[in-house]
Amino acid sequence: MTVSRFAFPTTIHFGVGARALVRDHLNREGVKRPLIVSDKGLAALPVLSSFGSGLTGLSVDVYTGVFGNPTRSQVEGGVAAFRKHDADCVIGFGGGAALDVAKAVALMAVHDGDVLEYAWDHPKVRPIVNALPHFIALPTTSGTGSEVGRSSVISDDRTHVKKIIFSPALLAKAVFADPELTVDLPAGVTAATGMDALTHNVESYLSPAYHPLCDGIALEGARIAAHALETAVKDPKNLAARSDMMMSSMMGAIAFQKDLGAVHSCAHALGTVVDMHHGLANGIMIDHVMRFNRDAAEAKMAELARVCGAGTGAQDFVEWLGKLKAGINIPARLGGKGVTQGDIPKLVEVAVNDTCHQTNPRPCSADDFRRIFAEAL
Repeated sequence: MTVSRFAFPTTIHFGVGARALVRDHLNREGVKRPLIVSDKGLAALPVLSSFGSGLTGLSVDVYTGVFGNPTRSQVEGGVAAFRKHDADCVIGFGGGAALDVAKAVALMAVHDGDVLEYAWDHPKVRPIVNALPHFIALPTTSGTGSEVGRSSVISDDRTHVKKIIFSPALLAKAVFADPELTVDLPAGVTAATGMDALTHNVESYLSPAYHPLCDGIALEGARIAAHALETAVKDPKNLAARSDMMMSSMMGAIAFQKDLGAVHSCAHALGTVVDMHHGLANGIMIDHVMRFNRDAAEAKMAELARVCGAGTGAQDFVEWLGKLKAGINIPARLGGKGVTQGDIPKLVEVAVNDTCHQTNPRPCSADDFRRIFAEAL
């Protein structure tokens, strides 16, 4: 008999106004000098300065060197800021990129070497041996769910290849999930990050790995996203829809400890080769990969169709995804985002070498990826 291990340890404070609880939390933990890690986009907005100024009684510094896909150099800049401030805590405040960099800053603040040497697939992977500084997370998007994840995805600045650092040591000590932080997101960002959340739930549910707890979370996460995403895009001040998308995002990230699938391998390739936003890449590719998966996961896709209100069959689910994308202005195909036939060989190379497709419900070879990308153009 196989013995499985399940873990859902993160403390989450969820709801409108949750960010106001941070100061008391830090005081209880004895934190004195937090470093906020955020991104360049948020640096110019009142929400970040308002949050920082609310941490009265603490010596707060802010690092806003995150932009685009998170990279090694961004982590190095954050570590330098941490040490200059003599910080004792990292607060991740932002979308998935900022939260991934924040985790890596906490890691490298107390470890030697290059951050990418801690990636799980490095030939001489370094162990995480030191206790990390106190780390908390406040998401400002509803997509990656990085706030509850035990991984950090960091790219090499030169090659753009994404590497995954994976360890329970990276888990936030507490998450403050405040849907009000997402109401000012542009519609395009809400749509792309929302498709990321939906994809996490869908691929986790379809993964053949054994994890019934994650299956239940993923199925409910997909249902919530299906009924809230279009409203969140078109009625951005709707706090009920924003709350639902933030919850779906966290559920997807909790569920994908079960692993993901070929949509993510395609998205990681698009991020590496053409620097496409991860959520947008997932959104463009999801129905193309689900069409490929249909016969290998018919019963589960039919169940997804049912909970999403799409119908009763696997094909209904595929068709519903296309309609959802059209309704929130996610491109149906890659061609509209500048991807060309000439990009396909490199996209296939990166996708095949990505580990996510190893838990796709249907095995995916280089020829399969070539066809999927070609059909998605």
